[in-house]
Amino acid sequence: MSDQKTPKKQGRGIKEVFRKYMVALKRSPQSIPLTVLLIAFLLYSLNLSSIANTTARINGANMGQCEFVAMLFSILAFVVFLRAFPKRRKANKVMLGLLGGMLALLVFVDTVYISRIVNATTRAENTIVIDDNSRYISTAQTVVTLHVIFIAATALLLITLPLYSKAIRKIKTSIEVEGNENMAAIEFEDDDQ
Repeated sequence: MSDQKTPKKQGRGIKEVFRKYMVALKRSPQSIPLTVLLIAFLLYSLNLSSIANTTARINGANMGQCEFVAMLFSILAFVVFLRAFPKRRKANKVMLGLLGGMLALLVFVDTVYISRIVNATTRAENTIVIDDNSRYISTAQTVVTLHVIFIAATALLLITLPLYSKAIRKIKTSIEVEGNENMAAIEFEDDDQ
């Protein structure tokens, strides 16, 4: 006998993993916007050297402050997000409002940062040319643009959370057990013996 699973058993394993994932998603649908927020944070923080080099090269007004605020509020947004959705309780409206303000601030500072890059690379005098030595500028512009998109997607997912959480809860995740169709026919023995 070989220890390898048959394709039918492997298919059941994949279905069971998907079922468990759906059960977890039904319990906490807010994990969807949290995942998008995590992707935005990782994208920004893993490309921070390109952003810092761009800030140093262009040295536009408030670019350093925008970079600092974006990093700080990306981290704080996680803390506030987790406090906004405590386990087994209703969402904390104050924390949700604070989270919304932080997401709006992140979009604002990223937009300011992008405008400084565009201004520096398109102005008539003292234009910064993106060549092989300064490719990090285009990388930073792309990363910050994607950061804005992911933050906006997080906000949109938070706003529509009541709608899609109802749809997710309607997904059937119960397991059909063989032999349980007629539970009324089961007879119990007397314990008189």
